[in-house]
Amino acid sequence: MSEFRLTVAQFSATLDVARNRELSVSLIAQAAPSSDLVVIPENAMYSDPAKEQPDSGYSEALDGDFVTALREAAERGGTHVVAGFTETNPGGHPYNTLVHIAPTGELDGIYRKIHLYDAFGYRESDSVTAASADTPLTFAVNGITVGAATCYDLRFPEMARWLVDHGADVLVYPAAWAVGPMKELHWESLLRARAIENTTYVAAAGQTGPHCTGQSQIIDPLGITRASAGEEADAFATAVISSDRVAQVRRTNPCLENRRFVVGPQA
Repeated sequence: MSEFRLTVAQFSATLDVARNRELSVSLIAQAAPSSDLVVIPENAMYSDPAKEQPDSGYSEALDGDFVTALREAAERGGTHVVAGFTETNPGGHPYNTLVHIAPTGELDGIYRKIHLYDAFGYRESDSVTAASADTPLTFAVNGITVGAATCYDLRFPEMARWLVDHGADVLVYPAAWAVGPMKELHWESLLRARAIENTTYVAAAGQTGPHCTGQSQIIDPLGITRASAGEEADAFATAVISSDRVAQVRRTNPCLENRRFVVGPQA
């Protein structure tokens, strides 16, 4: 049996980049002693959901202050970190990017968001460049494979299955899930559905109010919520991820073996 402790941390990012960076580092430091992987939200470096400064276009490179601070925090805490930030794109609008940082502080992998949030009256594509679906972001923690995607990706079951087909037994979703009618219900329903249909753990770290739903949580492969941070800002929730639990559920519900379709990125 393999297992590890996973933490989802939540807060509300603002226009204050230094404050967001300090809070991200603080949450990682608090969670690290009892965590092998800490996941913080999408857009953790900078967020402007109310469009207070629509023309600012703030972004940083992968070697900028934000990712550098996270790398140092991961190394100090001896933990894996997954976080979302706005990455500079010299060719146009920035990318909505996830980084995976190893416990050594090494930048071990990146994922640039594929599905942009052009829904519910919002158009992420007006300010963000969509990435092509090339290689998914997966990595191992104590021998268990984790796959990562971002927020709106949750609404696309093919994305989750693509990660599972690349070996993921845990799916992590950094998010800034916007508030609105039925949105919290959608969030919880989709997280649970992705866990049940793929017989994987699902762990989601969401930004909190007033613009986002919070409700960061960890769900097991049978759809049981193992930990939740609720609506509270600057909070986190932790649960144990067990390869035995994945194997047990897949013996009971071998839907991955029984399926008759394959999925993959569009050419």
